[in-house]
Amino acid sequence: MQEFFMDYGLWLLIALLIVIGVVFLLSGRKGSTEAPVVEAKQPAAPLAAAPVVPVAPPPAPEPVEVAAAEPVAAAPAPIPVSPAVTAAADGPDDLLKLKGVGPKLNMLLIELGVTRYAQIAGWSDTDIAAIDARLGNFRGRPVRDHWVDQATYLAAGDIAGFEAKYGKI
Repeated sequence: MQEFFMDYGLWLLIALLIVIGVVFLLSGRKGSTEAPVVEAKQPAAPLAAAPVVPVAPPPAPEPVEVAAAEPVAAAPAPIPVSPAVTAAADGPDDLLKLKGVGPKLNMLLIELGVTRYAQIAGWSDTDIAAIDARLGNFRGRPVRDHWVDQATYLAAGDIAGFEAKYGKI
């Protein structure tokens, strides 16, 4: 018997630890997944009949006049850009190359009419403020992420200068 424990003692100890671990895990899950049982209390015996007091209905609300609302634009108007900027190349630029612009922000910029690096490079402080007001949760990103400076590099085709300052595209 002593030889058995000498030969297989370590394996028996490991098996015992595994069994204890499994039991611990199963007992812990069983307790945590069960919803606490709350017993509903039965209502007490009915009280003696009390006199019924009639309740008056609430007064009818007075009609409110609604002023004519101004029509809401279906889509925001695109940001005005100088003619020299719009006369640029064939299709929209990949705005995802700008650091800080992800897929959602890219779609929002396209909805606002911003599709070219040259447009962003030509933004003034008032243009940035106008765009920033429409960015919702992305407010502050044009200034914080230096979009105008990044777009200036990309619009000029200076990929090496862009990557030297802002990292690999």
